Amino acid sequence: MSIVNLPEVNLSRRGLLKAGVALGGGLMVGFGFMPSSVVAAESSPFQPSAFVSIDNTGRITLTMAKIEMGQGTYTSLPMLIAEELEVDLDQVQLRHAPPNARLYGGPRMDQFTGGSLTIRTLWQPMREIGAAARMILIDAAAQRWGVAAGECQARRGEVIHPASGRRLRYGQLADAAARLPLPTAITLKPASEFRLIGQPQKRLDTPGKVDGSALFGIDTVLPGMLFAMVRACPELGGTVAAVDEQRALRLPGVRAVIKIANAVAVVADNTWYAGQGLAALDITWAPGPNAGLTTANLLGTMQAALNRPGVLARNDGDALKVIAADPQRVEAAYYNPMLAHAPMEPINCTVHIEAARARIWVGTQVPARARDAAARILGLPVEQVSLQGYLLGGAFGRRLETDYVEQAVMIGRQVNAPLKITWSREEDISQGIFRGLYAHSVQASLGPDGFPVAMSHKIAGPSNLARWAPGALKDGLDGNSAEGSTQFSYDIPHYRSEFIKEDGPVVTGFWRGVGATRNLVVLESFIDELAARLGQDPLAYRLAMLGKNARAHEVLRRVGELAGWGKPLPAGSGRGIALLNAWDTYMAQVVELTVLPGGTINVQRVICVVDCGVVVNPDTVVAQMQGGINFGLSAALFGDITLKNGKVQQSNFHDYPVLRMNQAPQILVDIVASTAAPGGVGEAGTAGVGGAFVNAVHAATGRRFYTLPIRLSAKV
Repeated sequence: MSIVNLPEVNLSRRGLLKAGVALGGGLMVGFGFMPSSVVAAESSPFQPSAFVSIDNTGRITLTMAKIEMGQGTYTSLPMLIAEELEVDLDQVQLRHAPPNARLYGGPRMDQFTGGSLTIRTLWQPMREIGAAARMILIDAAAQRWGVAAGECQARRGEVIHPASGRRLRYGQLADAAARLPLPTAITLKPASEFRLIGQPQKRLDTPGKVDGSALFGIDTVLPGMLFAMVRACPELGGTVAAVDEQRALRLPGVRAVIKIANAVAVVADNTWYAGQGLAALDITWAPGPNAGLTTANLLGTMQAALNRPGVLARNDGDALKVIAADPQRVEAAYYNPMLAHAPMEPINCTVHIEAARARIWVGTQVPARARDAAARILGLPVEQVSLQGYLLGGAFGRRLETDYVEQAVMIGRQVNAPLKITWSREEDISQGIFRGLYAHSVQASLGPDGFPVAMSHKIAGPSNLARWAPGALKDGLDGNSAEGSTQFSYDIPHYRSEFIKEDGPVVTGFWRGVGATRNLVVLESFIDELAARLGQDPLAYRLAMLGKNARAHEVLRRVGELAGWGKPLPAGSGRGIALLNAWDTYMAQVVELTVLPGGTINVQRVICVVDCGVVVNPDTVVAQMQGGINFGLSAALFGDITLKNGKVQQSNFHDYPVLRMNQAPQILVDIVASTAAPGGVGEAGTAGVGGAFVNAVHAATGRRFYTLPIRLSAKV
């Protein structure tokens, strides 16, 4: 697979079919994001966008509206288009979509990658785009041959007339096809005829990542480029008071020291020189309003917020009334710590700022938003700011933010050359936009049979959507923060889920799995505790509460079977189980672990059964479960960002570890065959493993834990 960078195409619907000529001759097909069919009317409110281009040499270029950050987007989306276009994956090259939310942003006009939304939102539109191109090419061939289009077929980049044996390659038809009208209706292939969808496909981005030809933002190299490293005020919200730069400026290769409101950058001939210069600076910081902030302060704020009424996310029956009338009600309090993203590729951005234009080279999940933020700072029209996207070396929600692009622009406009800004690992972790700290209160009233007849879940913490996309709130509810709790699958007659918005002084953001990672570890741990109080088997207890939910019941049943649930384990070992329903995906996991005499937790095996509806690429599903589970286990074992006097205490992988290869468990992934609409898989593995892990630790030790990470003493 090659990834090409083509000029941004700005199309009106009338100009859509002329676009191929502008790109050197041929056919370009694109449509706005429609829920079911193509709208070709001139008055359509949907703006067209170009996704497929075929030139007269037969070169097929697919424009990727989403970003590849390791989740397989640059394989699954081409599969959808290629399936209907009737080409093989080795016949296409891919193009990063330029920043243009109107063309590539979908119904909400927000061009972003995240939320396990890619396949869920593009399953139908990308297939329609491929099918429309196929139909136009068939029409072009039929007209050339003087036969009915229904007599022709498309196969592997050719149109064939079986009756006469004639065939034409797509490239031979591209110019003629570009002059034909759009089809008025789209005919999609039935699932029984799929050649690509549902079959394991090798990742198209793997060869380039192996041989080094794949480019990430940190790989940007430009003629005359300078390099910078940056240090922001260690107290969150603080600013720069003074800088003594003399020692740094005397070092080899150091060109300049640049100050902005809250950070200092050293510009040099390479990144090493810049880092040496940064270390030589004597900086005086003005701490700001968070100078005394601690993790305990934040936790107290969130716990106090639980006493306030919130916004209802779900309200079945009258849970509060039933619980209040029960003197034997069960109650538990939990909290989720702050977490960093810590992607392997640290934050970086390259800019070249000139008087009348700006150019940006960066890995981002939000290309249009990043470009627009830069334009605002520079006071330039967005048309005079270009942004070149790249593959992302990990993101997990961190690159949904534009803070590092804004910082790069503020520094870069003071340098008369292209400038690459790179954050050190310490800067990347300590200056992150973290997952926030959340507090939870859970209550239940049990019936005579020991099953909950009423349950209440209150969540208090920051609202990411209120800051990032306030228009996405519905009646004041941040549905993202309540995810997992809202879809809680068990048959409980009275169930209430409530979110209390308490933003606190720390800017927080999205972290892989978002609300479900926080809420499901709480709820699934609580369900396990209810089963244990009654002396019931955790799997049987859950299955008995799922009579109305066949998909949830099946993933639980299968995971128990595959895990050998109930078979004895050695002393000091335990199994834990948890259920997930989020992103239109059902999943159950079993974690098997052993607690060693010194208190070290050794996770040996994770069994994951996932029903994510129709599967595009099974290999992607397996890889996402494996990666997500290991990411979630890193948080469960080690993840904790703490504050002292307004400063983040963690700085690198020595004190903010991630799971090492020798610590990673064996992971078995079983995919349930399904005809349901595609669900999301990018975050499910992470969100589902935490509860199973907590429950496995309880099974091994007999101890209940109400926050992560779990750190056991040597007395265990």
